Amino acid sequence: MTTMTATTTQVYQLFIRATPEQIWEAITTPEFTAQYFYGARIEVTGERYLSLGPDDSVWGDDPVLEFEPPRRLVHGWRSLYSPELAAEKASRVTWEIEPQDGGYCMLRVVHDQLEGAPMTAEAVSGGWMMVLSGLKTLLETGKPLAD
Repeated sequence: MTTMTATTTQVYQLFIRATPEQIWEAITTPEFTAQYFYGARIEVTGERYLSLGPDDSVWGDDPVLEFEPPRRLVHGWRSLYSPELAAEKASRVTWEIEPQDGGYCMLRVVHDQLEGAPMTAEAVSGGWMMVLSGLKTLLETGKPLAD
């Protein structure tokens, strides 16, 4: 048995056999995100990070703070699908895509500024691993991790 304690800064790193452009498209377009991000259709522009649930309810609607395709994306994060989580302070998510020799990239996701959002920190501490595993599987095999 393991015990996980959610921290106020969570860092995830993984290698994906894909180009920076493929990873960028997969994290910023609803056609891709719906396949690995709990059914959320996420659309990202230079100004807005909008996440809609499978029933079209708004799961997230946050400002984009940095938008540097296909290498860096920084946006706010508030989980609007739950009244308790929505009541917490906003946090921040940073995506960094670094090409590596050999035809793959390192993706680093940092979810921080969670000091005022302890329930969000707990909720995302396990959720990010499923999302990122699903993203990697989809890009490398063309099939979602789970149907």
